[in-house]
Amino acid sequence: MENPETPRKHSEELPPERFQPKVMFIWLLIVAAIMGLWSMYPDQAAVTKKWSINEVLQASDNGKIVSGSIKADTSRGAEWYIVKGEVMNPEYKGVEAEEGQPIIPKTIFFEAEGRLTPQRYNELVNAEGSGFDFAEVPGSTFWMELAAGLLPFLIIVGVLYFLFVRQLRMAGKGAMSFGKSKARLLTRERDKVTFKDVAGCDEAKEEVSEIVDFLRDPKKFNDIGGKIPKGVLLVGPPGTGKTLIAKAVAGEADVPFFTISGSDFVEMFVGVGAARVRDMFEQARKNAPCIIFIDEIDAVGRQRGAGLGGGNDEREQTLNSLLVEMDGFDGHEGVIVIAATNRPDVLDSALLRPGRFDRQVTIDLPDLVGREEVLKVHAKKIKLAKEVDLHVVARSTPGFSGADLENLLNEGALLAARGNKKKVSQHHLEEAREKIAFGRERRKLMDDDDKKITAVHEAGHALVQAVIDDGTLPVHKVTIIPRGQSLGSTMFVPKKDMLNHAKGHALNQICCMMGGRIAEDTVLGEITSGASGDIRSATKLARHMVCDWGMSDLGPLAFGENQDHVFLGREITRQQNYSEGTAQKIDQAIHNIVDEQYKRATDILVKHRKDLDKITEALLEYETIEGKHVHEILEHGEIQSEVVKTSYTSAPEPKKGGKKKGKKVSRGKADDTGLASEPAQA
Repeated sequence: MENPETPRKHSEELPPERFQPKVMFIWLLIVAAIMGLWSMYPDQAAVTKKWSINEVLQASDNGKIVSGSIKADTSRGAEWYIVKGEVMNPEYKGVEAEEGQPIIPKTIFFEAEGRLTPQRYNELVNAEGSGFDFAEVPGSTFWMELAAGLLPFLIIVGVLYFLFVRQLRMAGKGAMSFGKSKARLLTRERDKVTFKDVAGCDEAKEEVSEIVDFLRDPKKFNDIGGKIPKGVLLVGPPGTGKTLIAKAVAGEADVPFFTISGSDFVEMFVGVGAARVRDMFEQARKNAPCIIFIDEIDAVGRQRGAGLGGGNDEREQTLNSLLVEMDGFDGHEGVIVIAATNRPDVLDSALLRPGRFDRQVTIDLPDLVGREEVLKVHAKKIKLAKEVDLHVVARSTPGFSGADLENLLNEGALLAARGNKKKVSQHHLEEAREKIAFGRERRKLMDDDDKKITAVHEAGHALVQAVIDDGTLPVHKVTIIPRGQSLGSTMFVPKKDMLNHAKGHALNQICCMMGGRIAEDTVLGEITSGASGDIRSATKLARHMVCDWGMSDLGPLAFGENQDHVFLGREITRQQNYSEGTAQKIDQAIHNIVDEQYKRATDILVKHRKDLDKITEALLEYETIEGKHVHEILEHGEIQSEVVKTSYTSAPEPKKGGKKKGKKVSRGKADDTGLASEPAQA
C-alpha cells in the first residue's frame, strides 16, 4: 500500500494521454489534399498548353517531343487516350548566343485528349527522335479501380461516424451510466487535512479518531470483542466543521475514502437513486476496508410517508436502498459510513437506530477557548501585526462558528490590503467583525430631521441599557451611520457566552428594546416606524417567556407545540392545544410583560432626560461613540475621553470631545445569542 507521506510524482498527477481518432482523421485529410494538389501541379512555373491529338502527332513526326506519357481513357472508349508531355519550342531551335554557345531549348508542357487509331498509337509509342522518351502508362489497374470506387464511400462513412455515431455512442453510454454511483475516491494530496487542522471540537475529534485507530489496528479492538460502529452521524449548525472533520478522517486514515453528496442520489428518472446507492456500496466492498462520507444526508434521509408522492416516491426508494445496504442481510464488513447534516430532526428514525448510525456526534458552536483555537489555526496563513490579540477577538465573537471566524480573518486581510498595509492589525479585525455582523457602512443621504430621529432612537437604547445592565451585556458602540438595512445601531458585546436565558436578563432586553420608541415620544413628541423591529423582537421574546419558559403568572406550563413539517423541513405553525380562555390569559400575560418594561424604560428616560439629550448631541456630532462615552455622560455629564474616528483605509485617529464632526464609521457586533442591538430604522 502506498505510503500517504510519500508525495506523488508530477507525472502521476497528470491524466494519461489518450488516442484521439478525430484529430488523426483531420490530419490525414490535410495530408491527402496536399499530396493530391502536388501531384496535379508538379511544376507551377512551367507553361502548360492544351493541344489536340493532331498537334501531338505532328510534333512527334517532327521530333520535337522531349518526353511524355500516354494513358488509355477506358471511361470513354477503346480509342480515347490522354497524352501528357513536353515539347521543344521551335522558335529557339538553332539560335546561338553571342559567345557561340547554343541556347538551351525551352520546353512547353502540354495536355491532349481524344481518339487515336491503333496505327497512330503504335507510331506515337514507337517514334524515334533526338532525346525522345515516351512511355505508356496503363489506363487503370484492379487496385486503382477498387480505390477509386471505395475512397468516396469511405470518406462519407468516416465523416458520418465522427459526426453522428460517436455522439450516439456517448449518449448511450451516458444513459446506461445513470445507475452508476457518483462517489469520488479521494486521493492522497500533498496539502491534505489532518486532525491538527481541526480545532474547537475536541470531543468530536475523539469520536471519529477511534474509527481511524480501528482501521489502522483492528486487532486491538477485536481481541476484547469490540466492534467498530458501522455509521457515524455528524450533527451541528452550519459552519461548525462537519465536512472539515470528514476531510481530516480522510487525511488520517490509510484506507480508501469515498465522498458523495446526498443530492447526487436524486435524479429525474425513477430508481436511479436506489441503483446508485447499491453501486456505491458495491464499489466500497471491493475496496474494503474503506470509508464512505455522505454530505447533507437529509436530502435523501428525510422521514418516510411525508412526501407528496405517498410512500412510493423516488426519494423513499433511495432511502430504503440505503437502509438495506447499511444493515441488511448482506453485510458490509469493513465499510464505515460517515454522514453530516444540520437537520437531524427530519431524518427517518430507521436511519438513526444502532446498527446503522451507531453514533451521533454533535458539533456545536465553539466556546471561548474553541474560538481562540480556531483563530490560531486560520491565522497561520495570515500576516498579523504583533499587537493583535486573538483572545480579545475570540471574546468579542460569541456565537461565531468556525466558518465565521475564518471569514473574519479573511475580511480583515482584505481590509488591510485595501489600505496598502503589510500586516493585519487589531483595528482591521474589529472592522471585519462589524462588517460581518451588520454589513458594510452605507453612505446613505439623510437630512437633519432623519439624523435627529435616528440619534434620539439610538440614544434611548444606549441610555436604558447603560442604566439597567448588570455587567453581562455592556454597551459596545452606538452609531447613526447606516449599516445593512438599519439606519443606526446600538451594539453590545457579552462578557461571556450566554448559555441560559435568565428571567431578569430577558426583562432587561425587552426594556432596552422599548427605549428607542419611548425616546422618540419623549423628545420629539411623536413616534415613527423605526421601532418596528424592536416591537417584533420584544413580542417574540415575551411569547417565549410565557409559552416556552414558564416565566409568567400562568406557571411552568408549555403552551403550544412547534410542528416541524418534515417534507418542507421548516416550522410551519404552532399547534394550539389549549382552550380559548387560556389563549386570552396568554395574550394578557405577554401584554403585561411588555407593558411593565415599557413603563420601566419610560421612568428611566424621564429621570435621565438631560443625559439623553447629551447622548443625542454626541451622536449628531460624532456619528459614532463608544460605550464608555455613554457611561461618562451618565457619571460626569459629558464625554471626557477621546472619541476615535476610523476608516477602512486608515488607522484610528484620536479626536477630542467637542471638536469638529468626525468621519462616519459604524462598528459593532451582532452575536448569535439574540442579545445584539436592534436596528433603529427599518
